Amino acid sequence: MAVLPFFCQDGAVARKKTTVYIDEALLRAAKVAAARTGKREYEVFEEALRKHLGLAEAVERIWAGISPDEAPSEQEAARLAAEELAAVRSERSSRRAG
Repeated sequence: MAVLPFFCQDGAVARKKTTVYIDEALLRAAKVAAARTGKREYEVFEEALRKHLGLAEAVERIWAGISPDEAPSEQEAARLAAEELAAVRSERSSRRAG
């Protein structure tokens, strides 16, 4: 089941607790990165996943310069994010094939 984040107009994100298995060195590196940047570990993981999945740029484009009155609804934001993700995946696939 694919799960996309739902970005609310106030920037809040609904989160779900999960368990993952990760290389110990990678986990240590994430903990160090969190400590150095003053972030929580989950924020480091979320940021890395968003960048890897192509969602970071999409979210930035969606919210850049948008006032709360002009912001899309949660459903519209989710639709836009899904479209951006599909476009990024399609672009990556075409680069690999070509």
